[in-house]
Amino acid sequence: MIQDIAPHIFSNAYAPKRPEATSYALYFDGHMVLASKASATLRFPRFAELNGIEESIYEKAIYLFAIDNDCFYLVHQVPEGQPEFELKDIGLFRTSEPRHLAFAGITAYSLYKWYDNHQFCSHCGTKLVPHEKERMLHCLTCNNTEYPKIMPAVIIAVTNGNKILLSKYANREYTRYALLAGFTEIGESVEETVKREVMEEVGLHVKNLRYYKSQPWSFSDTLLMGFFAEVEGDDSITLDREELALAEWFERENIPASESDISLTSEMIEFFRAGK
Repeated sequence: MIQDIAPHIFSNAYAPKRPEATSYALYFDGHMVLASKASATLRFPRFAELNGIEESIYEKAIYLFAIDNDCFYLVHQVPEGQPEFELKDIGLFRTSEPRHLAFAGITAYSLYKWYDNHQFCSHCGTKLVPHEKERMLHCLTCNNTEYPKIMPAVIIAVTNGNKILLSKYANREYTRYALLAGFTEIGESVEETVKREVMEEVGLHVKNLRYYKSQPWSFSDTLLMGFFAEVEGDDSITLDREELALAEWFERENIPASESDISLTSEMIEFFRAGK
């Protein structure tokens, strides 16, 4: 999965400090990220590689995290005319290598959105300031606090003996087969989310829920929790056409090939295909 970057070591401990010339400077503009023009592999600029930067860029840079001995920072402004770098769509993080930089990029993008969307207190309107000891924004007027946005969601592999239920989303850019999925609502456990989402999307009852793994999925600010569940009773599908374009049962040997290994969904499908 995208977070599996061994032997590299990811450290998200909040340890704000001034960036060095060799630190990574991550700059985003909407869904675009500043990355190398020419490199066949993913590469972000280091502070020393940026032309025309002023001292204020170092002072205003926000510490994000570290991978191995490299520190990553968010910068909000970069001078125009960077000959070695250009803005590219963040979709490149789905396919780019090296994997540890793709993971760094999408994790940084999630934090960029959080900082950008929480500049002012939602209670009194005062400008929020970063806390000194933890990754939190707080209001000096009313003491309101804001933490990074992480939404719990489930990925569900519904099985029926040698068959697994695969679906396609309705009205989305992603058109390949996927597992059922949904966000946890207020007042429910993730196990209850599994049962509710399966019933809402395909009209099936499930039993024998088995937790598989979790995954931080920063493309949508979610923490995904994967479950296998067995169909209970009738396996006839009643499709929610607002959510899904189709859903169908596949025998293990007929499961469509996965396009990548970055997602929890793909790993769970391959896990079932292998008979594990």
